[in-house]
Amino acid sequence: MTTIEKPTTCCTPNRPATSQIIDAQVALDPVIAAKLRDAAIAAEGGTGLVGTARAGIANDGETPLRKTRIRSFRVSATTVTNAEFKAFVDATGYVTEAERIGWSFVFWAQVPETIEMTQAVPEARWWRRVDGANWRDINGPETQADTWHPDHPVVQISWNDARAYCTWVGGRLPTEAEWEHAARGGLGDVKFPWGDALPNDTDHFPCNIWQGRFPEINSARDGYLTTAPAKSFEPNTIGLYNLVGNVWEWTSDAYTIKSLKKNVRARLAHMKGFKLSKGGSFLCHASYCFRYRIAARSGTSPDSATTHHGFRVVWSE
Repeated sequence: MTTIEKPTTCCTPNRPATSQIIDAQVALDPVIAAKLRDAAIAAEGGTGLVGTARAGIANDGETPLRKTRIRSFRVSATTVTNAEFKAFVDATGYVTEAERIGWSFVFWAQVPETIEMTQAVPEARWWRRVDGANWRDINGPETQADTWHPDHPVVQISWNDARAYCTWVGGRLPTEAEWEHAARGGLGDVKFPWGDALPNDTDHFPCNIWQGRFPEINSARDGYLTTAPAKSFEPNTIGLYNLVGNVWEWTSDAYTIKSLKKNVRARLAHMKGFKLSKGGSFLCHASYCFRYRIAARSGTSPDSATTHHGFRVVWSE
């Protein structure tokens, strides 16, 4: 049985460091690229903020608040949907890493009783390795009919898969600075894309996150036990949807934390080569994983895929 790496956070389990998958070569489709770029939202350049001056999660690298120069770019209003990713697969024959490897990670409550949970992840046992789980059969073999919705974010997508799609549409993954700049929408050092008002379990549902006691009870008072449609809830000030909650979003950046003390960096040495994700997911709750904030971040191995990980595309001006 394959040994699964010890997770760095409760958020994102990782494949073993020994996984060896060669990137598939994908060609640009200029027609699709032009169509999607024209439909994307313009993000004005200027002075951007990265991180926060407020207290963040220890050892995650959220602080301090930094200023950086941002060039104007365009960004997809939503994360890439199942329908959009299917069009990519149909046109190119692309096979995702989860399909080639033969298994992927599924949150325990999403695994049907008919599917054997082959292995739990150490120290985050709500994650299961499930053979046959991929972007079509999100929770395992023959689950597509119950879980696959054309307008929901595509999940079970690795960083390498996301890059392949971006190549096809003539774009790229955002940097952390670009992602935060777009998410803030000109509001400054706010916690969330709408401001500082904290979502809760009773009456304030501006995004799709966990409501209840994790990982056992989710009341889903926001309307969703798992993913919501990619275009749902209110957009931010520049028209971007679901920047926090719903699904983690891959960025182009490596997961690095430069400000840590030497002994802390040593404990994170196994994360060398990991990629940075932003935004949190439908599994986040303030009581244990307060990472559905703009400044929050997580690191994941580039060939890993889960039921709560997707991406959006940016295009340089």
